[in-house]
Amino acid sequence: MATTDTPAHRALPKNRGVFYGGKWREVASGRSVPISSPATGEDLGVAAEGGADDIDRAVQAAADAFPAWRDTPAQERAALVRRAAQILRDHAEELAHLDAIDGGNPYQAMYFDAQVGADYMDYFAGLVTEIKGSTIPIGPGVLNYTVREPLGVIGKISAFNHPLLFATAKVGAPLVAGNTIVLKPADQTPLSSLRLAELWGDVFPSGVFNLVTGGREAGVALAEHPKVAKIGFIGSVPAGRSVMQSASGTLKALTLELGGKNALIACADVDPATAAAGIVRGMNFRYVTGQSCNSTSRVYLHEDVYDAVLVELEKAVKALKVGLPNDPETEVGCLSSQPQFDKVLSYIEIGKADGARLVCGGRRCEDPALANGFFIEPTVFADVTDDMRIASEEIFGPVVSVLKWSDEDDLMRRVNALEYGLTGSIWTHDLDRAHRLASRMQSGYIWINDAATHYVGVPFGGYKQSGVGREESIDELLACTQIKNVNVVIGATPTTRAF
Repeated sequence: MATTDTPAHRALPKNRGVFYGGKWREVASGRSVPISSPATGEDLGVAAEGGADDIDRAVQAAADAFPAWRDTPAQERAALVRRAAQILRDHAEELAHLDAIDGGNPYQAMYFDAQVGADYMDYFAGLVTEIKGSTIPIGPGVLNYTVREPLGVIGKISAFNHPLLFATAKVGAPLVAGNTIVLKPADQTPLSSLRLAELWGDVFPSGVFNLVTGGREAGVALAEHPKVAKIGFIGSVPAGRSVMQSASGTLKALTLELGGKNALIACADVDPATAAAGIVRGMNFRYVTGQSCNSTSRVYLHEDVYDAVLVELEKAVKALKVGLPNDPETEVGCLSSQPQFDKVLSYIEIGKADGARLVCGGRRCEDPALANGFFIEPTVFADVTDDMRIASEEIFGPVVSVLKWSDEDDLMRRVNALEYGLTGSIWTHDLDRAHRLASRMQSGYIWINDAATHYVGVPFGGYKQSGVGREESIDELLACTQIKNVNVVIGATPTTRAF
């Protein structure tokens, strides 16, 4: 394991096992997997490779803890979630450095993730009194009311692109609602979740928050487990289908945030430099090196501004600073793993072979300081057509495809042709056109004259194959509950009958 005295290395978790029932434990198999930095290749130690036996024990610990946590007064649950959020803020710098060295994303972006994760936890804690039912007027002699109760054990399976954000923001709602948690972080980026479990170990009662690191075996076991009431999953569409299939045996509730091949539309009245800045922002080049399901990686430029926007886009992309993720000046980091690196490079070659014009990027970074990492230059392809694979398949990397449009009806047919429908971005000064295009776009989360921004309390989720359910809002909190209806007859004989 590396011993360099940096903020990232000082933050490395001491515990590399699994955490459940309030204690750190060795995995049943005794297996572990090596962890290395995708930016430098250096050894970061190991993480336990949890399997079905470990998931079973963690779920049982969560199930044992559920009755007492469910019956804990709601404001007390909310207070503990707020306490966990404050711990997250207090340790935001070290956790951000840890995510940067483990996942390859820029430190500044990961520090933002830590702050946002805490904001979401506080947001859901503040909504605890909104977990309420209603009374339903029936008639004389009958009182009818509903209550919302927690589901039980909720499993969370996270993705590698936002390790800390997904480990924090996505547990706030379930915990506030009275559920217990088993978290399985992505096997590529487990370190910040392990450190989080160290920091939160004494915050929640034993068994309320549990963590099992591991790969596919652990994920399948969690999705299939009969004592898990709901699964929250973030990942690709094929992986989401697999999770849904695994969960179907026990008819679990599901929240799935899946892939996207999202469209950004620039109309003829846009300022070219402004549109170019929006494309860079929408691609999340500076955030997670383009590895984001909500990146607007299909850009449709109106023919009247096509050439002018491309000129500005090339300048903006070439100005981005690619560097080591723990350098505070770095804007663009590296890919998370060798398979992801190889996948992105293969799509760049596919784009060239299919006839797209490479405007800039498209290569492994040549800076000697980056030679040991999975660094790819931010890449722009122009003259892309809808039948090209780079325009229709999710690359999940720093590659944007630029297409031309002229007719609005044809544009919307092309935009909506894919199975994805997560986000969309529209750039125009004509508000009539903006709202018309937004109403026709088959996506769940749309920006007008913006891209990539999320707001606490605004429901996020996809249409079509891009997901099931909504998060980041009160909808997420209520989806962690189930409704119970109670009928009370007042007096010996009710005077109202429904049937």
